[in-house]
Amino acid sequence: MKVLHVITGLEVGGAEQQLRLLLRRLPAYCEVVTLTGPGPVAEGIEADGTRVTHLGMTGERDLTALPRLARLIRDGGYDLVHTHLYRACVYGRIAARMAGVRAVVATEHSLGDAVIEGRRLTRGVRTLYRATERLGAATVAVSDTVAARLRRWGVPEQRIHVVPNGIEAHRFAFDPAARALVRTRLGLPLDAFVVGGAGRLVPGKRFDVLVRAVTQLPGVHLLLAGEGPEREMLRRMAEQFGSGDRIHLLGTRGGAVEAEAEAEADGRESAGPDIPGLLSAVDVFVSPSPSEAFGLAVVEALASGLPVLHGSCPAVDELPADQAPGARHFSPVVHELATALRELRRQGPDRLPVPPVVRRYDITRSAAALMSVYEQVLAGAPVRRRSPAQVSPVPVPPPQGRAAALPVASVSLPDPARSPAPSPLSNR
Repeated sequence: MKVLHVITGLEVGGAEQQLRLLLRRLPAYCEVVTLTGPGPVAEGIEADGTRVTHLGMTGERDLTALPRLARLIRDGGYDLVHTHLYRACVYGRIAARMAGVRAVVATEHSLGDAVIEGRRLTRGVRTLYRATERLGAATVAVSDTVAARLRRWGVPEQRIHVVPNGIEAHRFAFDPAARALVRTRLGLPLDAFVVGGAGRLVPGKRFDVLVRAVTQLPGVHLLLAGEGPEREMLRRMAEQFGSGDRIHLLGTRGGAVEAEAEAEADGRESAGPDIPGLLSAVDVFVSPSPSEAFGLAVVEALASGLPVLHGSCPAVDELPADQAPGARHFSPVVHELATALRELRRQGPDRLPVPPVVRRYDITRSAAALMSVYEQVLAGAPVRRRSPAQVSPVPVPPPQGRAAALPVASVSLPDPARSPAPSPLSNR
């Protein structure tokens, strides 16, 4: 089976990292096309041995990418096209149909009730999505919550398949040595109570609630990993409340703890902890977003044995409480979060047993479930005739490297990145 994955971009993000994990385990020959900037995840995918091609879209909306993508799909002789994220789903479904491939699967990684990929859903975005969804064969939802949203949009039940996100749980196991190293590198007292958070710094994630709650707790530190347009606002907020020395905005974490140790030995400056290192360093993890499609960061924190406070996490909320006893729901209200953190601080920074929910979301299980969707879609798709040049009994990986971008002309296409940001909720 030869599969082409089409994704909007390959900067650091949950959907992008999930694709890389799946590619390592899918028993199929896969290649990847990124519509926009390849980014660091593309480098990781290529290092894993999977070819990544950059389509070279120069603008957020570029309809001339369609014939280039269709030509790439047609020339590659793919059995199935799998699209990820809104823009790639729109372009990928149309291009696959133009290329004669009807076996098209799309994954909805970040679909909320009123937002998609952190941006407000406009009528144009919704209409274009529904029109192009009909060109595919199946739509994968990462949770039952997303599946219900798709049904409300009018996507037929028989086209929806739930394949949860997955993690490599061993990577997030608590490491006392990493805890000491990260705290030392960041200048944190070893006995300080430290709160952790991670995600895109956008209004919908409500990290403003987390920052304000920590400012009300003297002596408590916050490690917040992520980038986004709200970073400067969060920094100013911390300064305004006199807590700039306790609110640590870490940016995007890319290097492993082992790499930090090597940098320290070589006298180089480390880029800071990655997510596993951050989770070992903190005492509680907070995900304040009131609307999530899955809640991958929460599952990773639970794998590290942390107590977790979350505003929304379908991965946990859809299961019985005994599957994640360390996870607790809260409303995105500053006073409620501050009270919960005070309570956890009084209880002491004890690690919890890794809960059953972590085993449920193993990436190997997710890859096996996705392969079942592929097989079902291919079984129902018409056989695609190929030219002799496209037929090969054993797929041979093509040379590494990204395709050169062709000149493009910009045309209009609705895109969530250009939609107005959702209005912040009241902090009360």
